[in-house]
Amino acid sequence: MIYTKKGDDGTTSLVGGTRVKKFDIRVQTYGEIDHLVSLLGFASALLKHDNYASELFVIQCRLFEIESMVACENEEVLSQVPNIREIDVQYLERKIDTMSKELPALKYFIIPSGSQTATLLNIATTQTRRCERLLVECNEYYPQSPIALKYLNRLSDYLFTLSRMIMKERHRTEKYWKKPEEMEY
Repeated sequence: MIYTKKGDDGTTSLVGGTRVKKFDIRVQTYGEIDHLVSLLGFASALLKHDNYASELFVIQCRLFEIESMVACENEEVLSQVPNIREIDVQYLERKIDTMSKELPALKYFIIPSGSQTATLLNIATTQTRRCERLLVECNEYYPQSPIALKYLNRLSDYLFTLSRMIMKERHRTEKYWKKPEEMEY
């Protein structure tokens, strides 16, 4: 059965069984990460047969691990869930480095546009930054993995770079921020 009715009072369970309010910083944090996982699923569906879809699937799996870590109520329970590792951060760095070699140097802020998929990846980038900010806040009260923080930081760079790569591969022109005096009104 999908519904339990246990959350009808505004609480939910952490991994380990402790009930907390649904506005608990841990719940907010893993909820926002879950939102990111869905955005990446949507982006992956738009990519269809693109080889980047498999990269996004790997990332979605790693994000589930971070969600589990955030939802753990203590070290004993945490030791029983899959853990994000430094190799996962290095995976993102390799992908960023590979794509960056093919992209023009970045001189201005990019205005998201030109491709639904690239723009969705920009939205995912901003969602990743939101998740990172919440994880930093969560860490103030409930110590979190430094690798998880590092992973989210690197993930926003990866998604931004991937959005640029999609634009290049689809022969779309990036739009750059312009100063008011450079604009035509």
